[in-house]
Amino acid sequence: MKPRITVITLCVDDLERAVHFYRDGLGLPTQGIFGKEFEYGAVAFFDLQAGLKLAIWPRKSLSIDSGIPLGSPSPTELTLGHNVSSKAEVDAVMEQAKIAGAVIVKPAQETFWGGYAGYFQDPDHHLWEVAWNPQLLPEE
Repeated sequence: MKPRITVITLCVDDLERAVHFYRDGLGLPTQGIFGKEFEYGAVAFFDLQAGLKLAIWPRKSLSIDSGIPLGSPSPTELTLGHNVSSKAEVDAVMEQAKIAGAVIVKPAQETFWGGYAGYFQDPDHHLWEVAWNPQLLPEE
């Protein structure tokens, strides 16, 4: 398999609330919700870095599309890592997420691996790590 992941989909309980959090709270660019004319087709896409999008889709829609019954989600099954250029940027993103309605589950702090990181949960309990890693600095 060639690595061609272009969309990361997070399933949510309330699509409008999730769009508000990611668009208005975190400032991720989006064209809004598409597919409302389909019973289980409403989705929103957010532009991340070149060639990568974040999709927000209702949990029930994924359940119907995949044929897998809804279950109890666990926030420890997946994390999204947002890598930044400095410790100050970690603090700034964590504060932005908090103001947007995220729950800070682990305040930013020095890590055992020599970086600086913290964790927050979005309104649907998805876990995000905001990290500064001196060995893995993002391209600007």
